[in-house]
Amino acid sequence: MPSDDLFSGEEKVIAEAQKLLEDGRFAEVEDSKLYEGLLKDYQKLFRTTRRLMRLSDRNEEQLNALSKEQQEANAVIAKKNKELNALATKLSKYLSPQIYHSIFTGEQSVEIASSRKKLTIFFSDIMNFTETTDRLESEDLTNLLNRYLTEMTNIALEYGATIDKYIGDAIMVFFGDPQSKGIKEDACACVRMALAMLRRLSELHTEWLELGATEPFHLRMGINTGYVTVGNFGGDERMDYTIIGSCVNATARLEFHADTDSILIGHETYALVKDEVDVEEREPIKVKGFAEPLRCYKVLGLYEDLEREGSVIREEQDGFKVLLDLKKRERTEAIEALQAIIERLKP
Repeated sequence: MPSDDLFSGEEKVIAEAQKLLEDGRFAEVEDSKLYEGLLKDYQKLFRTTRRLMRLSDRNEEQLNALSKEQQEANAVIAKKNKELNALATKLSKYLSPQIYHSIFTGEQSVEIASSRKKLTIFFSDIMNFTETTDRLESEDLTNLLNRYLTEMTNIALEYGATIDKYIGDAIMVFFGDPQSKGIKEDACACVRMALAMLRRLSELHTEWLELGATEPFHLRMGINTGYVTVGNFGGDERMDYTIIGSCVNATARLEFHADTDSILIGHETYALVKDEVDVEEREPIKVKGFAEPLRCYKVLGLYEDLEREGSVIREEQDGFKVLLDLKKRERTEAIEALQAIIERLKP
């Protein structure tokens, strides 16, 4: 209620009191003076109270105006935040999640900078992709390629890979930056990822054949471990977070020499994963820029999977390790070898 309305009744009371004094309604002069004094005090209190109330009304109006302005400002801020979140979500599609997170949390600055690190690098490529493009309509090819890249990307992220780039139908990822679980663990994760990709590709083959695709995609994969330069490369207005170095080139050559739907790894990667991965050594390959041919190995599978299949027997304890590959040796030969070891252990 406005203060003027609130005090209108009080003003009438004061007016009536003044009229009593003016009409001389008091018999005693002392009573009249006392009443007049009380009335003056009351009028003074009334004026002070009314001024305070009016000031309070003005303050309330100002606060209401500020509150409205604040609400409008909050609405604008909320709208801008929503737009920024939408933009950030869109930008995240163009960055590997690890890079996106490190930039937006401030862990990594957006400037031209690099460092040397030992990473495990992965390349994959669709075999005879150019011939495939000639046989398919562009819409069908686009759908197949996007489905393939989506599935492979999901697997890469599941295993902790940093996605470097897509080069047409090729995929390049690496392990060990900006997050690392350790050089050996990164190498093992990379090989496990590649095997998971091959399993998923086999499942996609069935789906594509059911959809009428006569020749589904087939892959080659290469993995290598070594020192590279990693960081932001480019100019002030446009840069890429990527890796460069001879190890990257070697990985690409390993991928090129891999068999259909198989994984070829370099020697340093093999040294890191040999306790978990069964391989077959291949002929060294000559790579331009390398003085010596590269030793390489074809990945046959994980020992834990081969154990479940019964093609490998593995036992490991402190100071004791046995690995029997029954694909390379007959069971009778394995038994004879174990018996020979037992004889040597006898006192």
